[in-house]
Amino acid sequence: MNDSPPPWARVVQRMMDWRIGVVPVPVGVLLAAALVYFVSHGKVGTGLPMMIGVTLLLSFLCAAIGQAIPGLRMVGGAVIVATFLPSALVYYHLLPESLVSAVSAFTKGSDYLFLYIAAVIVGSVFGMDRTVLIRGFLKIFAPLAAGTVAAVIVGTAVGIALGLGLHHTIFYVVLPVMAGGVGDGAVPLSLGYAGVIHQNFGSQFALILPAVMIGSFFAILLAGGLNLLGKRRPSLSGGGRLQPGAEDDTFLRKDVPPPHLDVLTIATGGFTAVTLYLVGELAYQAWKLPAPVVMLVLAVAMKLGWAVTRRLELGADAIFQMFAKVGTYPLLFMVGVAWTPWRSLLSAFDPANLITIAATVVTLVGVGFWVGRKVNLYPIEAAIVNATHAGQGGTGGVAILTAAERMELMPFAQIAIRIGGAIVVTLALLAFARLG
Repeated sequence: MNDSPPPWARVVQRMMDWRIGVVPVPVGVLLAAALVYFVSHGKVGTGLPMMIGVTLLLSFLCAAIGQAIPGLRMVGGAVIVATFLPSALVYYHLLPESLVSAVSAFTKGSDYLFLYIAAVIVGSVFGMDRTVLIRGFLKIFAPLAAGTVAAVIVGTAVGIALGLGLHHTIFYVVLPVMAGGVGDGAVPLSLGYAGVIHQNFGSQFALILPAVMIGSFFAILLAGGLNLLGKRRPSLSGGGRLQPGAEDDTFLRKDVPPPHLDVLTIATGGFTAVTLYLVGELAYQAWKLPAPVVMLVLAVAMKLGWAVTRRLELGADAIFQMFAKVGTYPLLFMVGVAWTPWRSLLSAFDPANLITIAATVVTLVGVGFWVGRKVNLYPIEAAIVNATHAGQGGTGGVAILTAAERMELMPFAQIAIRIGGAIVVTLALLAFARLG
């Protein structure tokens, strides 16, 4: 009996192998037709199947556009377009309102960002060598602290030279860039500033938000450039490892999962990640401790305490791989639709603002590169971690690490984003209370 497919079937199979990201082109066309019906009849819901279909299709289309633009694709074009194009489409009313409303409601109500960060943090920590983990967390504070101080000095000097003024430059441009994003940075800064000078929250938030978003944009560009540099100068890069010394066994990353990896093992890794996230959320509800930081501490404690078995490592790593390779662009698309106001980005396109923000981020990253090399870290990895300090919070960190193709650095990025951001916000509010 001949089981080989007929010629027409081979054509169909070749067509099914054409993909945009994870989306087979024929399946994407079928999904697009279904979405046209749902949109035209006002039946776009916020259920999980609908949102998976919408965000996977549209996000990988945006990423494909970014990958197709010469020059831009070399410095994280897929990430930039997947994040900022949806924001522009919403602003110019080029996406159907029903689709925008559904994606926004799902983004704000589903906590997908926190699930994503849980999977990435737990997977990357569990897959890391214990000795390298200890040394890395201790060493990363040196380039991070040095870069932050240098960025404040240089950014302030540039802003003053361009006529922005000392007060405005420090409190509304330089410090917001490194404050930890929107929710943990721009919001508390705006509330604090408004309380000191007796103005409303909205006016202060409108002044602070553009620096946060433009700073994240420059950080993505620099991360993409660092990734390109690492490919051309391999001696400067650890390929995702923060420091030399465990090149053979530091990470579990494999292109092909081990043959004994089964569904239950993967589920165990996912269950553990969700559990640590919920404990972190409990710590936030009870003591207002940042949930991602608590989750990170617990994951590190399990790894250092020999509580992570080989099976758990493999399961957590499989979850990491799935979210990093499949879940990133949908997340960036959702953030672009729901949380990235295009009007705020446009308002920051004043040359003096742009140059000052660029100088701040370049200094932060450049000093991280230099100090990282001095303390025996891979300079490109140290610089990328410093770049996440200028990211738009957790989503900015995801975008920056994706542009750099180094999602394994997420645990260290959380240090830069959460702890570094909290320190900057605290010092900024103390200084503003005295000088505001």
